[in-house]
Amino acid sequence: MNLNFNITIYAALIAFAVCMALCPALIPYLTRLKFGQNVREDGPQSHLKKAGTPTMGGIVIVIAFLAGGAFFALGDGDAGAVMLTTGLFGVVGFLDDYIKIVKKRSMGLSSGQKIIAQIVVTTIFALCVPRSGVLIPFSGKTVHLGWLSLPLLYFVMIGGVNAVNLTDGLDGLNAGVTLLVSVFFAFAAYLSQKSGVMALCGAAAGSLLAFLFFNSYPARVFMGDTGSLALGGFVTSTALILRYPLFLALVGIIYVLEALSVMIQVSYFKATGGKRFFKMAPLHHHFELLGYTETKVVSMFYIVTAIAALIGFLGLNACFAGGR
Repeated sequence: MNLNFNITIYAALIAFAVCMALCPALIPYLTRLKFGQNVREDGPQSHLKKAGTPTMGGIVIVIAFLAGGAFFALGDGDAGAVMLTTGLFGVVGFLDDYIKIVKKRSMGLSSGQKIIAQIVVTTIFALCVPRSGVLIPFSGKTVHLGWLSLPLLYFVMIGGVNAVNLTDGLDGLNAGVTLLVSVFFAFAAYLSQKSGVMALCGAAAGSLLAFLFFNSYPARVFMGDTGSLALGGFVTSTALILRYPLFLALVGIIYVLEALSVMIQVSYFKATGGKRFFKMAPLHHHFELLGYTETKVVSMFYIVTAIAALIGFLGLNACFAGGR
């Protein structure tokens, strides 16, 4: 392959430097504006001390991501679609955060407003990219779905974005999991000869690595929906551009489990007239109420993601064996 993987490292270093430079300036500013996190009263009692911690730190993640990746992705249509989608979902998240924190409306955007906004952004992405098949892990085969490819795109993007959003519930959890997912997709983009997307994956990893310095326990800043929705847009658009939505389900197994836990909890609650399947959903809160510390839960989820990524690498190697 003649693709230079160094651009991924350069993009990561630039994004890391930008995020490290901006966070110390943004955190006091958000604190002065009283852009503090609202903590759910029915959640784990240990989380009550997090109330008032500055949120909307995802603004820095998005800026660093764009700064690190844009130069290396210039003129690349696939990378442009990923950047646009990431930015637009970040805007949706920003509006949600702004309404919750500044306008003092606890729910932010209504569920209807959120889904409409997500459909609009997904439609814009769909118009930017051609329909393509889905690569099957380990087999090397690509399945072409015809007219089903469009419903799949909407399902993967909207479902994936909300699953990533649900994963943002503990200090460093979403940032660390998505960092590992980004590294996986950087190598996947390398194998697929997608240089612009590869650089963006490096930029995402670099910005998240720096953000973890401020977001790991005890967090000095949270990413808010600004960050979590943007990251959801990034991982889903990257997976779809590369034709790897099945790999996203594998490597992003934590996203899947978090979303499934909420779906199971709600369905079981309704079916049994008020009983709970989990002690609390999403899944990370269930483990907390079982007695695991917050840092232990985060570490466990990191480990699961790392193992899933290693399995994903095996799946990729099998697909590209023989110079595919």
